[in-house]
Amino acid sequence: MSRTTSPGTAASGAPGTTTDTATGAAPDTAVRMPEPRVVERRAVGAPGLPVLLLAPLTGVGGVALAIAGGSALESGGGAGGGVMIGLGILVALASFIVMGGLTQVAPGEARVCQLFGRYQGTIRQDGLRWVNPFTSREKISTRIRNHETAVLKVNDAYGNPIELAAVVVWQVKDTAQAVFEVDDFIEFVSTQTEAAVRHIAIEYPYDSHDEAGLSLRGNAEEITEKLSEEITARVEAAGVHVVESRFTHLAYAPEIASAMLQRQQAGAVVAARKLIVDGAVGMVESALARIAEQDLVDLDEERKAAMVSNLLVVLCGDRAAQPVLNTGTLYQ
Repeated sequence: MSRTTSPGTAASGAPGTTTDTATGAAPDTAVRMPEPRVVERRAVGAPGLPVLLLAPLTGVGGVALAIAGGSALESGGGAGGGVMIGLGILVALASFIVMGGLTQVAPGEARVCQLFGRYQGTIRQDGLRWVNPFTSREKISTRIRNHETAVLKVNDAYGNPIELAAVVVWQVKDTAQAVFEVDDFIEFVSTQTEAAVRHIAIEYPYDSHDEAGLSLRGNAEEITEKLSEEITARVEAAGVHVVESRFTHLAYAPEIASAMLQRQQAGAVVAARKLIVDGAVGMVESALARIAEQDLVDLDEERKAAMVSNLLVVLCGDRAAQPVLNTGTLYQ
């Protein structure tokens, strides 16, 4: 029984995993990602529509107050006019700053809020919302996405070059991890998906020589489940949830496709011949038993052997048998 060892990924820092290539069975994927430093939480805010209605009115009131203060100064109002002007400017400026906190959130989107570099929370509720106007708000899509890998050429567990591609359906589950744990979560998902597909391909053969072993072609559901588990383990650090993953392309590489096709055809022929021989032996056994049971002919061992040989030739041959009629006795 041969065993191969594949090194762990550099991103995860995981130790190598050992695979039994004789049976095609692989152990659980040892992908270890760092623990997240931040997790998503709800941002402190308020409905934006009241702010949208009140802030402009407050700004207009501040402007009117400043104009009234200027009129008071012109009429000799003294210090009271200057105070009114200053207060009006502050009110107008404050209303303008407050309006900067209005944020429009569409369905399937979220806003990650930061205040001077510190994570403040995430806005997920759609509509017009108001948050601290001094925060920066990064837009993150939480819609379901598809990512399809290119056709990858790798060697399977038996060393045969194969081509395969996969599609993964995913969406952002934790917006804080998607923004702060990885540099670019879209590129991260793409790279880790390709790494998982390559790892699964080298752990299992395209076709297993052992009926008990798993293979990429013969055990599609089991291999797909393992692929989903590995992709999930790899992208979980980025706050990504894998909905589904499937192989979209699986074939031998062109340089060995013809040879492998001949091997598959030979295997099919051998399996068919085996089934034919098993059926023929059963028919011969049944014929001899009925002859003996009904005492039709008394056959010695030599005649039985000749009869078995003739029946097997007729039943197992791929061409119609040409009978030879014996017009003499049983032994001539």
